[in-house]
Amino acid sequence: MGAQKKRAAAAAAAARVSEDPDDLARQPLQAILLADSFTTKFRPITLERPKVLLPLVNVPMINYTLAWLEAAGVAEVFVFCCAHSKQVIDYLENSEWFSQPNFTVKTIESHNIISAGDALRLIYEQNVALVDIACLLKLVSLSRLKLATCYTLTICFLVVLSFKIHGDFVLISGDTVSNMSLTQALQEHKERKKKDNNAVMTMIIKKSKPSPITRQSRLGTDELFMAIDPNTKQLLYYEDKADHSKGTICLDKMLLAENPSISLHNDKQDCYIDICSPEVLSLFTDNFDYQHLRRHFVKGLLLDDIMGYKIFTHEIHSSYAARIDNYRSYDIVSKDIIQRWTYPYVPDVKFCGNRATKLERRGICFTAFNSEIEQSRSAQVGSFTVIGYGTKIGSNSKISDSVIGEGCTIGSNVLIEGSYIWDNVIIEDGCELRHVIVCDGVIMKAGAVLKPGVVLSFKVVIGERFVVPAYSKVSLLQQPTVHDSDEELEYADNSSGTVEFSSIQGTADQSNGEMTSESSEAHKPKLGTGGVGYIWSICEGGQEEEWRHSVAPIPEDKLTELSEAMDDDQELVTQDRTALSTSGELISDSNASEGDDNEDSKDDSVYFEKEVEATFLRAVEENVKVDHVILEVNSLRLSYNMTSADCAGAVFYSMMKLAIKTPHSSAIGLLTLYPSPFSMVASNAYPIYLSGELQQNTANIITTWQKLLKSYLLEIDEEIEIILKFEEMCLESAKEFSPLFARILHILYDKDILQEDAILRWADEKEGADESDKVFVRQSEKFIQWLREASEEED
Repeated sequence: MGAQKKRAAAAAAAARVSEDPDDLARQPLQAILLADSFTTKFRPITLERPKVLLPLVNVPMINYTLAWLEAAGVAEVFVFCCAHSKQVIDYLENSEWFSQPNFTVKTIESHNIISAGDALRLIYEQNVALVDIACLLKLVSLSRLKLATCYTLTICFLVVLSFKIHGDFVLISGDTVSNMSLTQALQEHKERKKKDNNAVMTMIIKKSKPSPITRQSRLGTDELFMAIDPNTKQLLYYEDKADHSKGTICLDKMLLAENPSISLHNDKQDCYIDICSPEVLSLFTDNFDYQHLRRHFVKGLLLDDIMGYKIFTHEIHSSYAARIDNYRSYDIVSKDIIQRWTYPYVPDVKFCGNRATKLERRGICFTAFNSEIEQSRSAQVGSFTVIGYGTKIGSNSKISDSVIGEGCTIGSNVLIEGSYIWDNVIIEDGCELRHVIVCDGVIMKAGAVLKPGVVLSFKVVIGERFVVPAYSKVSLLQQPTVHDSDEELEYADNSSGTVEFSSIQGTADQSNGEMTSESSEAHKPKLGTGGVGYIWSICEGGQEEEWRHSVAPIPEDKLTELSEAMDDDQELVTQDRTALSTSGELISDSNASEGDDNEDSKDDSVYFEKEVEATFLRAVEENVKVDHVILEVNSLRLSYNMTSADCAGAVFYSMMKLAIKTPHSSAIGLLTLYPSPFSMVASNAYPIYLSGELQQNTANIITTWQKLLKSYLLEIDEEIEIILKFEEMCLESAKEFSPLFARILHILYDKDILQEDAILRWADEKEGADESDKVFVRQSEKFIQWLREASEEED
């Protein structure tokens, strides 16, 4: 009890320093950056290098986090280093971050920390030590003790002062990428704190629908359930480890009784960016069982009805924020960076810690080059690809949707798709790499093949013509015999950052001084002639986690299997009349609002359209089969509870937006693409030419993707929806199509996408409309007249 009272008194003394509004105005914003994820998801790579220093589009992850913190107005960052701490500290001390004006980076090192909770407890203890030393200094001055004693205590005071948390701070890990503004979230947090001292934390969240098939987000994280008060934005429930086999989640009855309105969400992404009050640090100290930030701390506060501490949420919409939790999120965030969703933290913009590259537009895509690369004329570098400084690419090699690091040598006839090749890698002639990660210094002998999902750790050598099986992890280090949990530390030697596991060179077993013949045989490398490294075995039950969290696309057979299982579950759910509404909102009858429901429905439609467009663009970029795209759109349809007409409209919108974005040669003039079937009927015939680039783009895209669009046009009503959607686009989001409405309507008819009945019904429905609503009917009069006459002749 004495220790707890002492902590409480020290915390109160520290808080009193920051309660003055004038002091708050003068205090610079601070951040605690955890430079360790305290997980093992990036093994075997993180046995040799800390996760925050792994390259993300050729830039160490931590640079994205620090660059954002600086831009967001943070003045002081405490970087907490655990695993491979020496590597992190050496990197920061030799980087530009230690010399930035008005931006201070300080490192805190500890080798006895095994969780984020331990790290925050240590920081709190340093804060308390500051208060203790300050009080002692005052006593020294009053008692007029020796000057030397006072001087020593002053030095201690100044040392601890350098790690002082003055007020509200940002809590973030060094594997987070964002470009959001903190201004509004900070203001909301401070305003709430003034009204309620128990409002200790604000979590940043973002809308992100999980796949109903895989039950995970696009970042590869588990489906997250949140209950939020729609009025105050207070977080009431948080569950990231739901048991999907039961098909239900459990809410405390008191939660429903005490809150008249609750919004239950499974469409939110936790960005792992938190704005915290100083009390958060003391809460970790008072509860030593708080280890994990979410599973322990957040859930612990939500269940604690004694202290009454509260967590609130702030949702971002147009900004970007994502944490790299696994290999799949590494792949997704890399693609987002290349596609410039994270601007200004993109390859062609210089920011602290990166080397700006030239950006070349190819079709609708961008490819980033460094001016110092050597590329054979016959080599093909496709879209969404970044090539690092000093890399050489041999003849007839093909690279697409990939990131190539600095100083790499790529031979002839090499195929690289959707892969991440880090620095100083040698890939000899005839190798194939699809959706893999290859770390620094790897050598691939001629003809070697890496199947999807493979991870090659540092300096591995793959033998000639050897095929590495899918999802394999290969390292110079033997696989640990003890499988640590995700909350255990992923480093070996505390002081040097070197690994304690036996390496390929045959390091002696530390327990008995030599490697046994049995152990040597069991770990004998099998990587072909000249190969060097160990293929790690997949632990029991780990096969599913491999394909779920890999950089490789989820296999088609797995999607089919999961889709069939989902259909069975859906039948069970529809039989339960007490199931939640699709909006997820639990509202008492007295507070129900039809207007709110309509607003939610509108928001869902907007998000659904964006998700379909993103899915369609990925399909175009990666040459995905139409059947696979249909499967993905169907999963989105189930997730958002949309109709076939909604799907048809979203797909059509995506196709037309692609037509606008796709440039072609300006030399193209009048193109005889679609001779009119009625050009001989009337003397004033419909033009038989489509002029200019936009018409050609539209015709080509409709031809290529007509099967996808037709799959959602089951009735005449869906076809009319397409025409109405096109009208809306011509008037608002894609006015470039306005003068071409009638011509493109003809293309859709000619390709059997629209039937004449749909077009004529659309025209008839416009009969009593205002003239302003008949603009496109007037433009299409000749075409409509021809259809009527043709229909009468058939009758």
